[in-house]
Amino acid sequence: MKTTNVMIVGVGGQGSLLASKLLGNLLTEEGYDVKVSEVHGMSQRGGSVVTYVRYGDKVYSPIVTEGECDYIISFEKLEAARYAGCLRKGGKIIVNTQQIDPMPVITGAAVYPENVLETLKEQGFDIDDFDALSPAMEAGSAKAVNIVLMGHFAAHSGISEEKWLAALERTVPAKFLEMNRKAFSLGFHG
Repeated sequence: MKTTNVMIVGVGGQGSLLASKLLGNLLTEEGYDVKVSEVHGMSQRGGSVVTYVRYGDKVYSPIVTEGECDYIISFEKLEAARYAGCLRKGGKIIVNTQQIDPMPVITGAAVYPENVLETLKEQGFDIDDFDALSPAMEAGSAKAVNIVLMGHFAAHSGISEEKWLAALERTVPAKFLEMNRKAFSLGFHG
């Protein structure tokens, strides 16, 4: 089996590290060789955060290079645009339509680009964009956007919802499990 490459991108505090841990946990349980690499960036200050998850029969490196990513799971629109060049031809970007202004926009030094997703679509990228914030709020917290997105990705993964939920139970602290189950289900079926 060829190696499958997934990038999870977002802004510090959105839970991309938990999402990559969930995916890695699931894939390991499925018997794949899995490598996970976390690139924190300025995560403590709301900066860009990237994690790589690579899996297959045998994976030698945790890093995904430009043009070889099969899936980008983006927690925010501008982050999808920032990393779109990493996508391979025929790859897919799953993106939350939420806009989170980076520090230069907050301070007035820059302007958030208009029509980010439309521009990516015009450039030929396969974009699966949806509002992950509303289902996260319905599940109980805006912080559940990460799990809504993973549920949405899971629906395309070829791995059963039950196996994903079992991985969620192994990954998420018990006190947050019910909220995350609901968030996952809303993403999976939404």
